[in-house]
Amino acid sequence: MKLNIKAALLSAFVLPGLGQLKNGRRAKGGVLLLLSNVFLIGAVFVVLRGLGPVLVKAKITGVVDANAVAETMASGGAVAMGLLAFFAAVWCYAVVDALFDRGDETDADG
Repeated sequence: MKLNIKAALLSAFVLPGLGQLKNGRRAKGGVLLLLSNVFLIGAVFVVLRGLGPVLVKAKITGVVDANAVAETMASGGAVAMGLLAFFAAVWCYAVVDALFDRGDETDADG
């Protein structure tokens, strides 16, 4: 059994889905790229949306309220953690799939 080390490294260290693209799986690679970006951007958006008012207040007053930042992070943290968990699942799937993808090879035994 031949392992696709380069494809797995692309999916692991660059972007999930690049390994599938290297293996010639364009549709699967595109879907994995799209999903991973949606989950990451969604998590960043949730965190920054909650921190927006706190950052504006800090800019106006010149003082950063650490308690407000911590409370804001805790309130949106569950959604952001859920999105990051989905990203981790997509990442793991992409790495394992790229590593063990046989491409168009067929078994010699049938």
